[in-house]
Amino acid sequence: MKIVVIGGSGLIGSKVVNDLRTRGHDVIAASPASGVNTITGEGLADALRGAQVVVDVANSPSFEDKAVLEFFETSGRNLFAAEIAAGVTHHVALSVVGTERLAESGYFRGKIAQEKLIRASGVPYTIIQSTQFFEFVGGIVQSGTEGDTVRLPTAYIQPISSDDIALAVADYALGKPLNGVVEVAGPERIRLPELVEHFLSATHDPRKVVADPHARYFGAELYDDTLVPGANPRLGSVTFDTWFRRSQAAR
Repeated sequence: MKIVVIGGSGLIGSKVVNDLRTRGHDVIAASPASGVNTITGEGLADALRGAQVVVDVANSPSFEDKAVLEFFETSGRNLFAAEIAAGVTHHVALSVVGTERLAESGYFRGKIAQEKLIRASGVPYTIIQSTQFFEFVGGIVQSGTEGDTVRLPTAYIQPISSDDIALAVADYALGKPLNGVVEVAGPERIRLPELVEHFLSATHDPRKVVADPHARYFGAELYDDTLVPGANPRLGSVTFDTWFRRSQAAR
């Protein structure tokens, strides 16, 4: 098949592209750097010509509330107009577990808008909601840092490796459209402060973690189950310790 991966040069996208190419498919890694821009529409029609599947793993370059919403709405509208014109028969999008429960956060309001556009597009689709990537733990640390401490909510998290989520995205891209949501998560469930303490210890970071049930997570208050999947998610196999060893060895 011809498959276009929007955001194909990023962390997840580059791995999805490599996986699908290894399986023998004709894959275009689409990004502004390759002349395909979903915000301006530049290069979209040419990239999608003859494509059966579009995989969207692009993310907003800014986490500012207004910018995120504009990115996902503008990108979505341009992408679906081009997909319908090209006769694309499967749209696969990467989203986040708990998105619908995180409307207090400007970023997640952008993701909610993105999912709404997907459902209304008329293009057969599969939405893959993933738990947070191990690679994002450093960003969570920064978001909660106050001086020498990291204040975090006590909710559970079930983080996943980028390799596991990329494999899942590639598998779903080659399957039939589900016209619904699937959840993908890591193999271990842990409270957020415990995960961050483990990460800080592994990276020899002296900051101290403060567990606060009412601390905000990118602007949203969390409950125990906000960030974790429901029943029967697809589970990755890579644990935090395995991921950390591999990430250090790759440096």
